[in-house]
Amino acid sequence: MKPLHIETPLIESRPLSAHAGRGVWLKMEAAQPSGSFKLRGIGRACQDHARRGATRFVSSSGGNAGIAVAYAGRRLGIPVTVVVPETTSDHAVALLRQEEADVVVHGPSWQEANAHAQSLMGGHDAFLHPFDDELLWDGHAGMIDEVARTGWRPDAVVVSVGGGGLMSGVIQGLRRNGWPGVPVIAVETHGAESLAQSVAAGHRIELPRITSIATSLGARQVCARAFDLAMDHPVVSVVVTDGEAVQACLRFLHDHRVLVEPACGASLALAYGGHAALQPFEKILAIVCGGATTTIETLQAFSG
Repeated sequence: MKPLHIETPLIESRPLSAHAGRGVWLKMEAAQPSGSFKLRGIGRACQDHARRGATRFVSSSGGNAGIAVAYAGRRLGIPVTVVVPETTSDHAVALLRQEEADVVVHGPSWQEANAHAQSLMGGHDAFLHPFDDELLWDGHAGMIDEVARTGWRPDAVVVSVGGGGLMSGVIQGLRRNGWPGVPVIAVETHGAESLAQSVAAGHRIELPRITSIATSLGARQVCARAFDLAMDHPVVSVVVTDGEAVQACLRFLHDHRVLVEPACGASLALAYGGHAALQPFEKILAIVCGGATTTIETLQAFSG
């Protein structure tokens, strides 16, 4: 079965390279049909569940994961129910309905929405977790396969971390392409830094709440796989401010004519700021993970 995602461009960014003082290449996952990298793993998982006879997909994300499930379900002809928390924007709900998903609003946060989604599961339904599923990691790893096929090899990969699904997939991709020593620079925003705090503590911690505006990074606890990889792979944990993430989004829009969300801007902020974490490396691969629910008005309001 043909994949639901597309092979995305790998481009050298002259603006970001100039700011970083080293070569910065971009894996343009914002170009995916659903607007983010999530479609790689979620599309693969949905196709797998469809082959097993699933008659409905259920998701608990009002963001990129939910949109990816809705897109995959529409393409596969399988109904989709997405449970979103009350904090989900009207724009995000509209995007989900545009993909013909049945949207249920429930609870003050993702935790409550997720519990309600689980309660809706029927015997032939398939649940699509936003980040904690080996099918997702294997699908996300494909972006590194595509980089490897070009013959270009990075010295380090910069990724944004929320629940840890993207980082898990990137590291899986590095290892299966014979690049186990390539470091990953894992970026979070203050108020959503569950990985950074877990690494500092030496065990997985759970944040009491999310205070960052980068809601796509808003997992109060990273998945166990991501934490284990942070202990086992060369991973550098970096935390930036919301302001740095938003300004990076606006600068990236100016430089590359592509609108991304603050969760993605967190990674781009390292290049724009010439962050010390990049200094040991000459060739940087930044995953431009995307973000479908952000608008220019939202970014301008955040930038104040």
